[in-house]
Amino acid sequence: MKLSPREASGYFAKPDPKRTGILIYGGDAMRVALKRQQLIKALVGETGEEEMRLTRIPASDLRSNPALLMDTITSQGFFPGPRVAFVEDATDGLAKLITAALNDWREGDAQIIVTAKQLNARSALRKAFEAHNNAYAVGIYDDPPSKSEIEADLAKGGLRDIPSDAMGALVALSRDIGPGDFRQVVEKISLYKLNDTTPLSVEDITACAPTSTAAALDDVLNIVAEGRKGEVGPIISKLASQGVQPVGLCIGATRHFRILYAAANNPSGIGGLRPPVFGARRDRMQRQLQQWGSRKLEIALTMLTDTDLQLRSTSRAPAMAVMERTLVRLAMLAAR
Repeated sequence: MKLSPREASGYFAKPDPKRTGILIYGGDAMRVALKRQQLIKALVGETGEEEMRLTRIPASDLRSNPALLMDTITSQGFFPGPRVAFVEDATDGLAKLITAALNDWREGDAQIIVTAKQLNARSALRKAFEAHNNAYAVGIYDDPPSKSEIEADLAKGGLRDIPSDAMGALVALSRDIGPGDFRQVVEKISLYKLNDTTPLSVEDITACAPTSTAAALDDVLNIVAEGRKGEVGPIISKLASQGVQPVGLCIGATRHFRILYAAANNPSGIGGLRPPVFGARRDRMQRQLQQWGSRKLEIALTMLTDTDLQLRSTSRAPAMAVMERTLVRLAMLAAR
């Protein structure tokens, strides 16, 4: 049977130990792994692996020993409780073996959990689980976590009733970083707020968010938008040493000025943007908007478009120098 993404979210949190098994597949290995970890933990608990109620079966081992899966699901453990036979990185080449195990499964056997990369609708592995009346198949897509998923993760750490601005900041952050990094941020926030009864704030989230090249990129864009031309050179050198490419820097600058331009032409200003801008970033962009105005922003976007074309051309001019010159000119424009 198929599980929709909404249904899957609830099932991963509270799985049915009487099910035959589940196939979790998707193009992002990290997202698949996180869902698999959540599901197995919900089934066998924190001590399941120590109590030998979880058996990991690499796909290569199953290929070399076709009876391994059946032996695993039917063997009796030393400790009571649900058991899991986990087949990692399966492919359609294992579909017949896994289908046979699904068909021979009986209540009391270990639940079969299989992970795989992206599978199309014709996949034999997908069909085996989707056609089974007591097993599930669920695709994990590259969508960031939903608001309800973020709330559930925070609730596990004891954080509830999250203010709307803090939740908005978390949703925005989940779209900017990978799922593994975002999960670490949520765990860090839970520890950061341990025994702290005040509501979660945007400042708390900022304190726990990862510092990265993205943060340095935001710094240079703010420096430029605020007309601080003397600071452009040093931070460009820092970004270059971190491996930031001029084209990527140009794309980031264009995105930033497009947001400002959209706000300048929106009757509600920054508050009318979708997706919304929250917290300290919103206040800072509001100040930048007062410094620019629609006409100057049009000039800025034209300059960035011309620079982008030059960077992608066969010009022999040093690319980072070209980008730095444009950013200095933009900073001078802001100061007028």
